Amino acid sequence: MSAPAAGPAAPGLVCAFAVTDTPVDEPALAAATGHEEGGPLRVLGADGLFLVVQDVPAALFDEGALAERLGRPEDLERCARAHHRGVEAASGRGPVVPLPLATLYRGEERAREAVSCRRAVLEALLDRLRDRTEWAVKVHAAEPAADAGPDGTPAGGGGGGGGGGSGGRAYLSRASARRRDRQDARARAAAEAEAVDAGLRGYAVAATRHRPQDERLTGLRAPQLLNAAYLVEDARREEFTAVLARIGADGPRRGVRVTASGPWIPYSFARWDEEPAPGRPARADAASGGREVRA
Repeated sequence: MSAPAAGPAAPGLVCAFAVTDTPVDEPALAAATGHEEGGPLRVLGADGLFLVVQDVPAALFDEGALAERLGRPEDLERCARAHHRGVEAASGRGPVVPLPLATLYRGEERAREAVSCRRAVLEALLDRLRDRTEWAVKVHAAEPAADAGPDGTPAGGGGGGGGGGSGGRAYLSRASARRRDRQDARARAAAEAEAVDAGLRGYAVAATRHRPQDERLTGLRAPQLLNAAYLVEDARREEFTAVLARIGADGPRRGVRVTASGPWIPYSFARWDEEPAPGRPARADAASGGREVRA
């Protein structure tokens, strides 16, 4: 008895990483890897722009499968790292607009159309990002003393509070004074964080604030007061980093801790998901792991 004929193979998807207006470095592209389940990285020409993409299997990257995978922290991190490798491969020779994580299209023509109908937005972004990089700066309040309890009071500092009378009143008075001191310290630290941001904005062409990170993510026993990104001209990099160094050195004296990293690809300043220019159609042809990319 003959075996039944195999049905058509499930169509694949095209995963898009980044757009640039500069020809991509082919050796760098060949050496880079995207998602481990997909094919080699390649370039699609699209209306004078270049889109770095990778063919990926629909069985693992369609809406349902991808949503399930991205719900697992280890798979989310793996996908994010793969996406960043694809973005880096596009950025070797000129400015790049990173696309959102898991930007997927049903075929390369859909991918080209997405770029073509956003061409005006993308070209404006590429011009804005040319010869500029992103710097990340975080400001935390000074960490509480090692012998302090969870509320900032000295560990085991309850002695004398249970007997009432003048001893109890004195204890409550000291506790109230400590609370006021902590509140004053927090207010001063918040003001210092604002001063850090104001000072750095003077050396950047743009700045944006992200949501402060939770202490469980930062590993610090102190609140994050500022989580900001700055878009800096490459020509002013030395000025910016010199200011950062001075601010970081002054941080402990001011009751804050300042950390910085960079230069980075300017993810924070590369939003392409705006409405297309007047007269250009908008269509929802992309599958992107639980959300549509209007393209």
